[in-house]
Amino acid sequence: MGGGGWYELDPLALYAGAKVTLVAEWDLIFVFFGSLSGSLSHEVKSAISVQSNFDWRTVLPYLAYQPSVPSSLSAPDTTTTAAMPVYMAVSGLLDGLDSIPFIWPILKTLPALALLYLLKTFFSGASNTSERNMHGKVVMVTGGTSGVGEAVVRGLAQRGAQIVLLTQHPLGDPFLVEYIEDVRNETDNHLITAEQVDLASLHSIRTFATKWIDNAPPRRLDMIILCANTTTPSKGKVESTSEGVELNWQLNYLANFHLLSILSPALRAQPPDRDVRVIFGTCSSYMGGDLLHITQSSPTPSSQQSSKKSPQSPPKSTATPKQPPTKFSPANAHATSKLALTTFALAFQKHLAAYKRPDGMPNNTKVLLADPGLCRTPGTRRWLTWGSLSGLALYLLLYPLWWMLLKSPAMGAESFFYAAMGEEFTKGTGGGWMIKEVQVRPPLRKEVEDEEAQGKLWKYSEEMVEEAERRGKEVRSKVQREEKESKEEADAVREMEDYKAKVGKKEGKKMEGSRRGKKGNA
Repeated sequence: MGGGGWYELDPLALYAGAKVTLVAEWDLIFVFFGSLSGSLSHEVKSAISVQSNFDWRTVLPYLAYQPSVPSSLSAPDTTTTAAMPVYMAVSGLLDGLDSIPFIWPILKTLPALALLYLLKTFFSGASNTSERNMHGKVVMVTGGTSGVGEAVVRGLAQRGAQIVLLTQHPLGDPFLVEYIEDVRNETDNHLITAEQVDLASLHSIRTFATKWIDNAPPRRLDMIILCANTTTPSKGKVESTSEGVELNWQLNYLANFHLLSILSPALRAQPPDRDVRVIFGTCSSYMGGDLLHITQSSPTPSSQQSSKKSPQSPPKSTATPKQPPTKFSPANAHATSKLALTTFALAFQKHLAAYKRPDGMPNNTKVLLADPGLCRTPGTRRWLTWGSLSGLALYLLLYPLWWMLLKSPAMGAESFFYAAMGEEFTKGTGGGWMIKEVQVRPPLRKEVEDEEAQGKLWKYSEEMVEEAERRGKEVRSKVQREEKESKEEADAVREMEDYKAKVGKKEGKKMEGSRRGKKGNA
């Protein structure tokens, strides 16, 4: 094929009697694409010859569709070939955009689609780029069966970590068994286990944590990730646990305080060269919390529950508070519990750093707080729907909006992955970093770093745990006593029924014997 000449394709070999030719500048393009796809047959290649007066576009559909053209070489369907990307692009270049079907509606839609894509990318948040070898590392996770916690579990398991799930479900529960099996199969990691721990029960937490630390040598523990969370809708009712603690305060804060207070020796006992991390799942709602009822007047839990004054109780502060404490209600319960959790996390880092290791090495446990942002989780859905059916219906109607504005649980887990695998957190002896959008951010409430407020909250929490456990023990004793009495009553009823059955049999035998005696005398 020489440059500058005209080439002819045999009309009988190509196109049902239509004579078409190619210009020299285009023949290389056709031969190139045809040779890539194998679409140029031997007959087509051999039919190219010098000629004039041609329309090269008529051969393009045939060349693109030639592999499926039968041996009779019938003309291709023009309605089908019009949708071919190459044909449409070439037509647009030579004949203008009007030659491309639906081009103007498409061009008008593209800016809107681009805007939606940019908005979705923005609201999805930042992605973690830090990676770390997680094989062999033991990670304890609360709240790991749904929402962001589930995404964290799957992500770390995929990286080879050994996961210990703390869950309220019995170990034989079908849901838990199926969930663990699913994670194992998806991640090809069989080091996924579970321990039954009801975070709504301080007794259950103590039972598990005491069993965990009661081991020699100390068990390996590289990381604790606290994702458990609950939210009471603003129109909901205040709920309490069986030990008399408000549910948000218990699950979001006090359970974590109690668990880490007992597991603290296990963290301090880890080898000095081991990178140990405790990651708290926090929320921006902590900025709306209020701990003035603790930090200003510093009441004990017992003084709140009883009106009787004890001589050992510290006197209440006579100073007028700068701002009255907010009444604890469903509307602010979640925010207050998250504020307490954030304050405790920073205090726990100081507590670990103050410990003097026997080997003289510095503290190797780092505390981090990870804020996943607003995600499409069961807790967020419950909060947005106000816990009502009408709210749920509205949520479903507006779901495209929520899909756009709220992160997926997987994207919410990115800050947790950064906290778990960020290499910069291994350096030095610091800690207490708050992470949001895969970046370290300073706390927006200065009182969370106040040592006096931290000390008052710690003392208040210890007293609350002690009193709640005492109430829980009384409840358990009462339940056990009632169960024992019920069992004794059931045993007495059963013995009475057995006795009546035996007496009935004896009387029946006597009556039968007397009838036989009467018949013999007769």
